[in-house]
Amino acid sequence: MSDFWDTLRGTTPARVGLGRAGSGEPTAAVLAAGAAHAAARDAVHLPLDVDRVVAELTGLGMGEPVLVASAAPDRATYLTRPDLGRQPGSPLPANAGAELAVVVADGLSATAVHAHAAALLEALLPLLDATTTVAPPVVATQARLALGDHLGAALGTRLVLVLIGERPGLSSADSLGAYLTWDPRPGILDSARNCISNIRPPRGLDYDTAARTIASLIVGARQLGATGVRLKDASAQLGAGGTTT
Repeated sequence: MSDFWDTLRGTTPARVGLGRAGSGEPTAAVLAAGAAHAAARDAVHLPLDVDRVVAELTGLGMGEPVLVASAAPDRATYLTRPDLGRQPGSPLPANAGAELAVVVADGLSATAVHAHAAALLEALLPLLDATTTVAPPVVATQARLALGDHLGAALGTRLVLVLIGERPGLSSADSLGAYLTWDPRPGILDSARNCISNIRPPRGLDYDTAARTIASLIVGARQLGATGVRLKDASAQLGAGGTTT
């Protein structure tokens, strides 16, 4: 049965116009919220399928992926000790002699990485100009964003791109974030990064738009010698826009 809220519900995953059953919500709305909460919890606790991710990245022709673990020995520690997720817990790769390092990290949603990381890179790689050299990709487990700073510094790259599962919510358990950092090094501030968030078609940003935004930011970072608050997204000049900070 249609009602006043039907049109709005079709435009957003937000829970609007749920209705009432006595003094509470209808059973269907309660069950849907419970299912969404379960999906978010599963995304946080699901281990990254390293073999699957390595196989997908190998198929992109970027070189043999390198595996790195953070200092968090298990998921429970990772969730309670964010600082350990930012520190390397295994040997880091050596200098790659490339401009761009790509890190695929589980973060808080391995579900997002499984669903979107390889597809986003497949859309991005053809957009990089011939002068952009890319190091073999790194697959990082129990990883927080700042682990990419250690990896970029070890690889000796001018830029590091970290694709990481974002914190799940009740409307999105599979949101992927892409963070670009110039001159990566331990201790760099988050204000020195650019973020493209909510990459999760069809409900979020699509791969082509996200890839064009990242490619534009790479060009801008090279020209400016910086990322973060000093660098603005100019991807509209390439024919697409994006959600960035």
